[in-house]
Amino acid sequence: MTNINIRFGQRVKELRIKQNISQEELAFRCQLSKNYISDVERGTRNVTLKVIDKFAKGFEVPVSFLFLWHDKS
Repeated sequence: MTNINIRFGQRVKELRIKQNISQEELAFRCQLSKNYISDVERGTRNVTLKVIDKFAKGFEVPVSFLFLWHDKS
């Protein structure tokens, strides 16, 4: 099983690509830095609930939608 930070980061990247936006655009929408977005997508950040809420607002999706991923095991 993959680490939760890595799975969440993969989900953020997947949604960002599906919405056809850059890390910079997502950072702007979420009021975060581009470096922070990059760290999240690589799974090196342990995000807080406040940041998860910012991602949901940036993507215009419910918070729960950020946790819908498929295990590849």
